[in-house]
Amino acid sequence: MGDKFSVLETIFGYKTFRGGQEALVDAILDGRDALGIMPTGAGKSICYQVPALLLDGVTIVVSPLISLMMDQVRGLTQTGVNACFINSSLTAAQQRQVFENLEQGQYKLVYVAPERLLHERFLQVVSKLDVSLVAVDEAHCVSQWGQDFRPSYLDISRFIHALPKRPIVAAFTATATERVRRDIEGLLELNNPLCVTTGFDRENLYFEVQRPANRMEAALRFVMKRPGRSGVVYCLTRKEVEQLCERLQKLQIPATRYHAGLSDEERQENQEAFQTDESTVMVATNAFGMGIDKSNVSYVLHSGMPKNLESYYQEAGRAGRDGAPAECVLFYAERDIATNTYFIEKESESQREMTPAQRKAIVEQDKERLYQMMAYCKTAACLRHHILAYFGETPEWVECGNCFLCKNSFIEEDITTEAQKILSCVKRMREQYGKHAVADTLKGKLPPRMQGFRLEQLSTYGILSHLTKRRIMDLMETLIDIGYLQVTASDFASGQLPLVKLGERARAVLFDGETVTMRVLESPAEAEKPLRRKKVTVDDLSDTTLFDALKALRLRLAREQGVPSYVVFSNATLVEMSERVPQTEAELLEISGVGQTKFARYGSAFLEVLREHGND
Repeated sequence: MGDKFSVLETIFGYKTFRGGQEALVDAILDGRDALGIMPTGAGKSICYQVPALLLDGVTIVVSPLISLMMDQVRGLTQTGVNACFINSSLTAAQQRQVFENLEQGQYKLVYVAPERLLHERFLQVVSKLDVSLVAVDEAHCVSQWGQDFRPSYLDISRFIHALPKRPIVAAFTATATERVRRDIEGLLELNNPLCVTTGFDRENLYFEVQRPANRMEAALRFVMKRPGRSGVVYCLTRKEVEQLCERLQKLQIPATRYHAGLSDEERQENQEAFQTDESTVMVATNAFGMGIDKSNVSYVLHSGMPKNLESYYQEAGRAGRDGAPAECVLFYAERDIATNTYFIEKESESQREMTPAQRKAIVEQDKERLYQMMAYCKTAACLRHHILAYFGETPEWVECGNCFLCKNSFIEEDITTEAQKILSCVKRMREQYGKHAVADTLKGKLPPRMQGFRLEQLSTYGILSHLTKRRIMDLMETLIDIGYLQVTASDFASGQLPLVKLGERARAVLFDGETVTMRVLESPAEAEKPLRRKKVTVDDLSDTTLFDALKALRLRLAREQGVPSYVVFSNATLVEMSERVPQTEAELLEISGVGQTKFARYGSAFLEVLREHGND
């Protein structure tokens, strides 16, 4: 098999390791436990797959989702590596065959769900093998303080103790606070591990937060402006998923859906359609995506605020895994706070195995993380800097140059007069109405359901009739953000909606002459403003004829193999081929993502197309 570099190039098609990968590979090969905290798309799987092929014996990979295992095994098989997975998707006959093959030493890597680790048959077979390495993917799931706690992950240490000899143990995750990191080390019983935390920054990702008046319509416009591009749209509820997916399909957008209310069969079918680009858009709740290895996702749109920054960054990080520029846009509304608070409290009630004190502590922590997520949505500083600071990094730069706030210029607009009128109206409405009712009163245009409450008799009725309702709502949001107004929490059980009330700072504006300003966009930044390290994309190609031909060939080969297109070659690899137009085997092997195994399988077909273009 050679050394680590020959495995990296021959099997996986890469010339060099990315940041943090080589140190983790070396530690594992030296027999040392390891913990890698690396952002989504940083190549965590390489850190255990390369050692797995060089170590004697078998590597057990603990993985939380069926789809993740299937993707990993499918990708490894394409590179010529014998691997298998064991989970509930296999029939009894298929499981027997996998176990027979495993006993005969046919596999180097075995992906297994944590729930299967302590099954008698699995332990019986694995105990006869030389298990050299146990790799734990999505390791934050072991901690009850993480965003995706799974009690079955606590079985991992018991499984390791049940083996005849202790293997090397390596754990990997994309996001982990200091407390979660300590839990990973302790609960997995890592022995003096090498801990590598690479920079959390994903320079190719563009970040933006918006407050659209109608999120459904805004999401439709967003997707329609990106035809043919692969993207994920996250919604907070199943109902929103259903509605948005249906609207997209009616607009002839190849979209599919994913949420916990669907059958296992439909979820699997829809995920496969997305993976193979049959459906370019996935509309989903946060039930979708953990560990999804799809390289050509060009955008992730959150049509609602997630519960915490860990979840947001992990979900947003599913864009741009091929290193190409990608968009991460979040739609935020004040009601998201109430919705997420409800989810947090509901999830706590379902955690029966915890004591009341533990549940209370988790709810308090989750609400604090929700507050941090809200702070991200409202920040006036660099969005990327805000994310990195949350994860404990303090970049030297203040502006990243690749988020909405850094790429645009803003001015401070004096809105003191408007603020006084809004605050006065809230006071005269006795703080008993929601935002829309306040805005309608200020506008002087009440809907039929609000007539009869004598709001027309207020002195502030119609006092901002010259403004649009959207403008009035924006002004109110600003006053909420800076503490002049506050919104009460919803009570889902009683049906109580959020009410607008005066904040602690309101008196200073109403009676003490305090000035209020609002930060507004001055002018868009120049479109050609570069990323800190710009990568070539399809849009940079002067002629996409060759790229289109290579893409068509990739699709045909993928269908013949029964695999997603990106498993053959990623978009980034095709772009590099189109730019450099290699004509020989040696030149094609210089392209990132083309290894010896993939060249043997696909090289001649791609060279034929490349040579045809080169001779034009």
